[in-house]
Amino acid sequence: MESKKFFTTRKIALSGLIMALYIALMYFTQGFAFGQYQIRIATALYSLSALAPYLIVPLGLSNMISNTLMGGMGIYDILGGFIVGVITSAFTYLIKRMNLNCWFMIIPLICGPGLIVPIWLSKILNISYVLLATSLCIGQIIPAIIGVLLFKQLQSKVNF
Repeated sequence: MESKKFFTTRKIALSGLIMALYIALMYFTQGFAFGQYQIRIATALYSLSALAPYLIVPLGLSNMISNTLMGGMGIYDILGGFIVGVITSAFTYLIKRMNLNCWFMIIPLICGPGLIVPIWLSKILNISYVLLATSLCIGQIIPAIIGVLLFKQLQSKVNF
């Protein structure tokens, strides 16, 4: 009966821990997480939503909070960070739900932040969308690979 409840103490606690981990990773890697290539190691945590879909919204909130505290690009980046986090996490969950190979998670982990974030950043920074999208997608390659490896390691070992 407990597992059918939408909100349980365990789910809320785990969501808080994952959010704290995301924000801490962003804090300690902000030197290159907000640079030209935006190598956001914390993006790898989006893959956890494939194991626990209730993490989709908390991961979006984590991105929103980190953009609020460390981003400095304004309200579009703050709200956009939430949307990107939710979309990217949701697509990693859908890949798992459709029983696709977990390596397909690389696609949303790269393309979510890489193609959506430049929509508003290109306007804020007055830089070409294509140029920004290219650099952000390149920056997401390493976090995407880490995300899939994290998923593969936790898939059979942890019961979220």
